[in-house]
Formats: sequence, structure tokens, C-alpha cells
Amino acid sequence: MSSVLARVTPRRAMPPELPSVRLTPAQRSHAHMLASLLLDYPDARWFSRLPALREHAERLPAAISSPLIAFIDEAESAGDAAWQRRYVTTFDLKRKCSLYLSYYATGDTRRRGVALVTFLEAYRAAGWEFEADDLPDYLPAVLEFSARAESEIADALIASHREGIEVLRAALEGMSSPWALIVQTITQSLPPIDAATRERYLGLINEGPPTETVGLSFLGQLPPFSPVSQQTPAFRSAP
Repeated sequence: MSSVLARVTPRRAMPPELPSVRLTPAQRSHAHMLASLLLDYPDARWFSRLPALREHAERLPAAISSPLIAFIDEAESAGDAAWQRRYVTTFDLKRKCSLYLSYYATGDTRRRGVALVTFLEAYRAAGWEFEADDLPDYLPAVLEFSARAESEIADALIASHREGIEVLRAALEGMSSPWALIVQTITQSLPPIDAATRERYLGLINEGPPTETVGLSFLGQLPPFSPVSQQTPAFRSAP
């Protein structure tokens, strides 16, 4: 029977639940900024920052600092060229490893544009303008917003796209990817989730991002925001 073509595949299980780590607001901001920088493309500047990022990671609780330091050690050991190839293979070529959060909610559908506008409205409502070459749902940018904005809107933005973060974590863990270590620290920095929410994640993990708009209702569960007038630094500026 080994030569028979399989017509069904087993449903994948949720990855093990990670306990939330009790962090002060300052520690959580610190963790999110480190995750933001470490998830960016590993160019020469990225590698030059690693010694300083390790020093900052060492100041966090062990449950957060240990995976960050392990990731930095592996990146330095791999070297620039090998690590860059691995980054592209991981994030640019795999559908369930997208770093763009609205993709998990909308996939390649027409509603993706609506979701991206929602991110921009959230930034502006907190007094920020998104001025970067990336799309506004880029996970490192969302993490930077969380780290730098003293606003409940930043918490709401991440919470509303927790599904995407968990799908990304599951995919990276399934590949034994070193970037899973970074996403694990993000998960542990967030509040615990209930059983119903975990079941929604399981559906996304098995089905992947939507490819059609029919029946699609999830756009991040974010309320509409009203922008406020405030001058603030642009996103993705150097730390």
C-alpha cells in the first residue's frame, strides 16, 4: 500500500502553548524592539548590531533573553551569506511564513488593501505616521510601534492579529527554524489565550491564509480609529 497516492493528510496540531512571561511595560517594550530588529533582513548593518542587541537581551528575564541570545549566537556562527539565503528561503518563499500580518487574515484577496489601511489608521490614531518602504502590516514595524508608542492602540493592534503571529510561530517551529525563537518571545510577551481562540488558530494553521473573499469576515477585529494631531518620529528609524 506504500505506493498508493495519499488523498488525505492528518490535521496538524497546535504548537505547544507557551506560558506568558510577566514583564514590566519597559521590559515588554524592550523585548518587542529586539524582536523587531532581529526579524529584519540580515544585511551588513543587521550583523553589526548583534553584539549590542545581545547586551540588551541579557537584561531581560531568562525566558525571553535565552531564546534571543541563542538566535544571535546561531546567526553569528552561520555568517552573512548563509544567513541571508536562509532568511529569503524562509520568509519569501513560504506562504505560511509571511512577515506581513494582514496576509494571514486576507491572503491575496481584494480585502488586503482595506486591512492595510486599518494599520495606517491605527498608527495615526496613536499620533504616528508610517514612513517606510515596507507595508504597514510588516511585523517588525508593528513590533517597533508597540515598543515606542505609549498607547493602548499598539496593544490592540498586536492583539487583533495574534492569529497571524501564532500561525507564523507554528510554521517556523515545524521547520525547526531559528526564527521561531524570536516569534516565541513575542508570544510569551503577550497575554495568554483561551481555548476558543486556540481553535481559531488551529484552523488557520491547517487551512492557511484565504485565497478567496467569499465568507471572509476577519480583518483583525480592530475598531475604526480617529487620527490625532501630533508630531512623532517616523517608523523604522534607527534605534
